[in-house]
Amino acid sequence: MRKTNSYVPCIYGNVLGYGKFTSYVVLCRIKMERPVISYLQKLVLYETKARFYIVGSNKTETKFRVLKIDRTEPRELVVHDDKVEYSKTEIRNILTMINVGNQTPLARRGGVGLTKTVSAFGIVGFIRFLEGYYVILVTKRRKVALIGPHTIYKIEDTSMLYIPNDTVRFFHPEESRYVRMFQNVDLSSNFYFSYSYDLTHTLQYNMTPSLEPGHQPHFDSMPSPVAGNQEFLEDIVARVRSPRPPGMSTPGEDGGLLRDMNSIPRTTQLNQSMDGSPRPGGETVYGVRNKPCEKFVWNKHLLKGVMEVVHPDWIIYFTNGFVGQSNVNVYGKPIYLTLIGRRSNQYAGTRFLKRGANSEGAVANEIETEQIVHDASVTFLEHGKVTSFTQMRGSIPLFWSQDIAKMVPKPPIMLDKRDPYAHSAGLHFNQVLLRNGAPVIVLNLVKMREKKRHESILSDEFIDTINYLNQFLPPEHTIQYIGFDMARVNKRKDTDVLVRLAKIAKYCIKQTGFFLSMPPAQAQVVLKDEEFKGIQGHRTATGLRQTGIVRTNCVDCLDRTNTAQFAVGRCAMAYQLYALNVIDKPHLEFDTDCLRMLEDLYEDHGDTMALQYGGSQLVHRIKGYRKISPWTSHSRDIMQTLSRYYSNAFSDLEKQQAYNLFLGVFAPKDGDLNLWELPTDYYLHNRNALTFTRLKHRSYSQWWDLPVCRSLPLSSEEESKSLTTELLPVSKGEKDERVNAFFEYYRPFELTSLDDHYCMSMTSSIKDFMPKGASDPSPFHLRRIAATAANPAQQDKSGQEANPNISGKDSTSSVTSQGSEGSTSSTDDSDMEGDVNLGSDSSSPYDSESESNYVSFQDLFPSMKKVYNTDITDLNKRDKKLYERYVEIQQGYREPETSDPSRSTNGVKQSRVKPGLDVYPISAFKLDSTYGVEPPPVSRLSQDIYAAYVLRGLHGAGPPTKADKITYAKYVSHKYM
Repeated sequence: MRKTNSYVPCIYGNVLGYGKFTSYVVLCRIKMERPVISYLQKLVLYETKARFYIVGSNKTETKFRVLKIDRTEPRELVVHDDKVEYSKTEIRNILTMINVGNQTPLARRGGVGLTKTVSAFGIVGFIRFLEGYYVILVTKRRKVALIGPHTIYKIEDTSMLYIPNDTVRFFHPEESRYVRMFQNVDLSSNFYFSYSYDLTHTLQYNMTPSLEPGHQPHFDSMPSPVAGNQEFLEDIVARVRSPRPPGMSTPGEDGGLLRDMNSIPRTTQLNQSMDGSPRPGGETVYGVRNKPCEKFVWNKHLLKGVMEVVHPDWIIYFTNGFVGQSNVNVYGKPIYLTLIGRRSNQYAGTRFLKRGANSEGAVANEIETEQIVHDASVTFLEHGKVTSFTQMRGSIPLFWSQDIAKMVPKPPIMLDKRDPYAHSAGLHFNQVLLRNGAPVIVLNLVKMREKKRHESILSDEFIDTINYLNQFLPPEHTIQYIGFDMARVNKRKDTDVLVRLAKIAKYCIKQTGFFLSMPPAQAQVVLKDEEFKGIQGHRTATGLRQTGIVRTNCVDCLDRTNTAQFAVGRCAMAYQLYALNVIDKPHLEFDTDCLRMLEDLYEDHGDTMALQYGGSQLVHRIKGYRKISPWTSHSRDIMQTLSRYYSNAFSDLEKQQAYNLFLGVFAPKDGDLNLWELPTDYYLHNRNALTFTRLKHRSYSQWWDLPVCRSLPLSSEEESKSLTTELLPVSKGEKDERVNAFFEYYRPFELTSLDDHYCMSMTSSIKDFMPKGASDPSPFHLRRIAATAANPAQQDKSGQEANPNISGKDSTSSVTSQGSEGSTSSTDDSDMEGDVNLGSDSSSPYDSESESNYVSFQDLFPSMKKVYNTDITDLNKRDKKLYERYVEIQQGYREPETSDPSRSTNGVKQSRVKPGLDVYPISAFKLDSTYGVEPPPVSRLSQDIYAAYVLRGLHGAGPPTKADKITYAKYVSHKYM
């Protein structure tokens, strides 16, 4: 986190005789904020007949905590956490005592009363169906990404254990079916977590300071004091909350008991840390624990019963979606490209069963995609160069559905309920403005004109909804609508979809900006660049903040949406790399290693989301919209279409029931209807539809919350971060294990091989994308192999396509939409509509793609000037004579046959060089012949260099010379100052 100069009250107190609460406030100057690291990363579950004991420890196994779970209660969950930190000796004594205490007198000799059951890396949560509770533990994990010093893990395997013992367990006939249904949500597929990084929020939110200058949070409630307990003071300050609302009791009225402040010397309060060590200037280090965004916490329901009981270090928040990372190696400089897709747990489900929005404003298939590009040569984010860009996708926020009773590929679209005042859409866009700020740019890819109205039903209603909502927003913060008939444009032979999307993307990036954080001196230089003059966003001392978001949707938010998000991500990445001073202009060409890496990440992201929502991988891919997909993709698209059709018809209902059970939308109760007996889950996702009482009326005009509108164009969620963040003063400063990211990342206590590090196995542009034999290792070098990458047999040894298609068209046209279309007018107005003007972006000097020609003759056969930087010219007379001479020497010149015997030797005619031509020696040696050569002279400087080289190999490197020191000083000053 960035350094701030704000103040926070540190409260001390004393136990008074009459039990009254007296508080004293001392202002301590905050120097640094660091994210709190959950150090309980190694768990061991021990089992006795009466209890489960979960022993958690840090990586070095020097600190331990114990969680006790009662097994004698058949229905309820009884969890006890004493919140005491034990040493290794103490925990060993405790386990020995438990073991001895649980042995029977007859089996005390060699008997076992405490059994080690399973080792784990975290607790997913607790769940109950119709019998007792189960505990779910993460037993295998895998590193998938590094964001600065923070490690992101993916769940590889879990263990689900039944808590009550067999003596108290009662059996229910439907329990096993609920267990199988719950396990249909595969926790080993696309669930992610981190011990130190908040995956539920964006990088911009996580790097926003928790305390602004002048902010003074208070403490709402105080725990009971424990004499001599060092954690008491830490627990007090950890309860930092928002400023006390009017009417709330003052600290003196709470009846708490604290130590007397007068017993502590004034100088000690200000100048000493909590462990007694001196702290110059009263500065301290604070650990920051963010409140997660519940929308993206998928184990929220599983943690419901223990959130307020256990220590926060036991709690791990799991997200569902996608995390992918690659290393864009720029001549040895590591630039990490990370793509994070967060799937919302609200109104979650499968394709045809969850459409549109519910009554609370949650939309189906809502995914927040964050693209992070940062310079990994600096480990810590606050000291390095970091950029990120966030966009989202989600179903159209209307009440609509598709009836799948008839087995047809495209069921008719129906508007289920009229919403004249856009109640649901208003709730949805209020949440979008709350999290992202303004402007919100809606990129609608649904078809506009059809012979038989199908998708256009949604387009017309969506436009009316946005127009209604915009009436009540300030003009500068209205929702911007861009309609682009992507399927219609893709059917044309003279138009490139991605060129049109590139213009839209550039407009969007300029409106929202992107997040940029770097040292202040460098940030001011970057923001003054000509290319950043049109970029909006909120400018800060350390860079830029993104304000607003691009919301992309088609009907399913799968194929077309993924390609459009790739186009926006491509434009954003160009600006991100330009801000990091990696490229010399904010533009990235196709068929470069860098773009192929980005394309692969978005393809994997799209495949993952399509499998979760649609039941198959993407049908229409990015290469298909570029018209370069191989002919074999046609059969693949057919198979994916059939797979999606089968999944939607036969298996989506089971998946939907599993989601409803996993997320707590449905809670089984003995005597009620079972989940599979419900005729519909509509009332589960629309709770207010079950109530007969009149709901609280929401204004028809003020559909936004007042704090949201006041903070625009900034995000209200980020502006109010200090009200929801917990601060934990640490006793040892940055060396404390709870905030020591260096200790967490580098692990100096372990002996690790370099080959075992995730950085070595990460996807890299050098080893995974650069063609073999490439002359230029730059990831931005244009390579003409992308069109045939799917079929290596079509490439020759030089890496060029053996039989290229001059027009660049794909003969199969496998991605062409099968929907019925109207006329094929080629005017722009027939394919795009909205209230924005993209004309200013059409004249960009970096728009090198052409809409009429995909691959030109010059692209396939570049000129010699372009390749070798020289022109072909006619030879002069002297050069021609020399060339003829060398050819004659090679072939051997013979004069015409003659009868003169002196001209022959043993009957073999002699060859003679043709007179009249000069032969120039090409050797650098003075005297050379077939018998020997005279070596050229070696200068004294070369001899000294060689002698120094030999001596260095024998005795090692010597001290640097004065010239070397000057050169290194210039290098450091140029790079870092």
